[in-house]
Amino acid sequence: MTNAIVRTIDPRARDLGGGFHVRRVLPFHAHKMVGPFIFFDHFGPVEYAPGDGFDVRPHPHIGLATVTYLFEGAIRHKDSLGSDLVMRPGAVNWMTAGHGIVHSERTPAPEREAGQSMHGLQTWVALPVTHEDMPPSFVHHPADTLPTFVINGADIRVLAGEAWGHRSPVSFPWPILYAAIETPNGASMVLPATLAEERALYLVSGGVTVDGSQIGEGVMVVFTPGVDIAVEFLPGTKAVICGGASLDGARNIDWNFVASSADRIDQAKQDWNESIRLHGTERFPFVPGDDTEWIPLP
Repeated sequence: MTNAIVRTIDPRARDLGGGFHVRRVLPFHAHKMVGPFIFFDHFGPVEYAPGDGFDVRPHPHIGLATVTYLFEGAIRHKDSLGSDLVMRPGAVNWMTAGHGIVHSERTPAPEREAGQSMHGLQTWVALPVTHEDMPPSFVHHPADTLPTFVINGADIRVLAGEAWGHRSPVSFPWPILYAAIETPNGASMVLPATLAEERALYLVSGGVTVDGSQIGEGVMVVFTPGVDIAVEFLPGTKAVICGGASLDGARNIDWNFVASSADRIDQAKQDWNESIRLHGTERFPFVPGDDTEWIPLP
C-alpha cells in the first residue's frame, strides 16, 4: 500500500435469491468496519423487463441502521412500524433497527408493470452500545433535503454527517461521514483528514488515481487516518465516501443481526423463530400489508 492507502477491498459476488445479485464489500475478513459502516452492498445496474421485479421478503434486524441510496430505479419499503413509501434516486432511506424491526423491499407496482433499471447501494451502520436497544424508527429524506454543492468539478451530496461545511439532516448518534460524489467531466480534489477519523472511497463506476495508484470500478479504498488525500477522478465517475469515528468496540454480525455481544444475536434468532411461529411478536411484529411470507433463519 501507499502512504495514503491502508487497504483496497475488491467486492465479492452474492446472490440474495430471486435473481437479486449484489457486490459485497463489507464486512471484509481483514477490515471489518470503516467508522460505523459494517456492511456495504452494491446492487445493479440491472434491467428488469416489464412484468419482472425484485422481492426481498420481510426479514428482521437488530443493532444497526440500514441506509439505502439509489442511482436508478425505485424501491417500495414497508416495515413493522407501518412505514410504506417508494424511494427514488437521490433520496436516503434511514431505518434504525434498535432492539428489533422487520421490513421488506420490493419493486413498486408501476415499475414492475413497465420495467425499470435498478442501481444503488445498501449499507448498514452499527449503533453505538448506548443505542443498541433503542426503539426502532424509519425516516425518509427526500433528495431536495440533502445538501448538494460543487468542488473543483465534483458534484457532492452529503447523505449523513458533515462534509466541507455542509451537514445532512440525517440524525445518527455517532460521528459519521457519508457523501456521494459524481464527476461528469473529471475532477481533482482533496479529501481532508478532518472529514472523519476513518475514511474509505468506493468506486460505483469510473475510476480514480490516488498517490499514483489507479483504482477502478467496484473497489473500496481505505485511506490512512490523519492524512489529506489528493484524488484525481476520471470523467463519468460515481463514488461515495464513507466513514466516521472508530466505533466503540468490536461487533458481532450474523445474518441480519449486529450486536456487541453474541448473546444478543442468539436471542434475536430465537425471537425471529418465535415471531414466525406466532405470526408476529412484540420484538418482531409482522409488516402490515406484507405478512404472508418472510425470510427464515438460514
